[in-house]
Amino acid sequence: MRRYLKLAGAAAIAALAAAGTAGAQVSEETVKSLGAPDKIETSVGTLEFKDGVPTADTTQRVYDTLDFTNALNAYNNSFRGASALALVKGFESVGAEPGDVIIFSGFMDSNSLFLTTNADTVYYLAGLDLSKGPMVIEQPSNAVGAINDMWFSWVIDIGGPGPDRGLGGKYLIVGPDYDGPLPEGGYFVAHAKTNLVLYAGRAYLVDNDPKPAVENVKQNMKIYPYQPGSFGTSIAQALEGTVRIAGEPKIPETKFIEGTGLSFNTIPPSDYGFFELLNENVQSQPVTSLDVELAGQLAAIGIVHGKEFNP
Repeated sequence: MRRYLKLAGAAAIAALAAAGTAGAQVSEETVKSLGAPDKIETSVGTLEFKDGVPTADTTQRVYDTLDFTNALNAYNNSFRGASALALVKGFESVGAEPGDVIIFSGFMDSNSLFLTTNADTVYYLAGLDLSKGPMVIEQPSNAVGAINDMWFSWVIDIGGPGPDRGLGGKYLIVGPDYDGPLPEGGYFVAHAKTNLVLYAGRAYLVDNDPKPAVENVKQNMKIYPYQPGSFGTSIAQALEGTVRIAGEPKIPETKFIEGTGLSFNTIPPSDYGFFELLNENVQSQPVTSLDVELAGQLAAIGIVHGKEFNP
């Protein structure tokens, strides 16, 4: 009986195999399309194969092409990150530390090198360091602008398009590592993924005169560290035990640096230095701040958070 079952099973399997073979008629064209020719003429030269296996020269040529393609993708897709760090370095080159404001009272001119700026508006620019805690910005009225992180990803609008609607107000910018208490009200709160952010504002002219706009910014623009438990914190919040009531912090005087006529560069390089600048940005910011798809492209050329860049 067992022998009979074994023979019957074997016969059934053989029948299924035969049916599958009969039904799978692969055309000659399909077979040819699966193989590699001896030579392929491409934009990167002639690629040669022996029995479908690439020669050593072809292999190296393909790897070189992949390196170039990955580097090109990294350049195109991460230019914004290199540009953000180039702005910070440009600010520092003229003595503007994070929290200081560069203001162009007499408009932009050709002395300073910027991307996509105009020569008919009052710009005021700053970097903010969030590594030690949230920062407060007292935003002047009659302005327009935005805050972006170090990958030029949007954090919050300010001025006219922002929540203050051009009336001015207090903004609280919180970094990625802060887990302390925040106020219940009184601030427009925004969270950034990087420890540095870029503030860029433009002040509205009055009858084509920049002076009132400049005076408004200098009188009302303030940047300083947030004091937990101060303005915006209720007694009830303190009674819950999440924060201690604190007095109002002593607000330091904001340092303004005149940018009109000042010669400095905020544009990233176009040579190998671009990738060095990009790597510096990757290393200095939290790994979670970088989009995973872009992180993969950068890793393909050797730029990885926590690792030495040595292509």
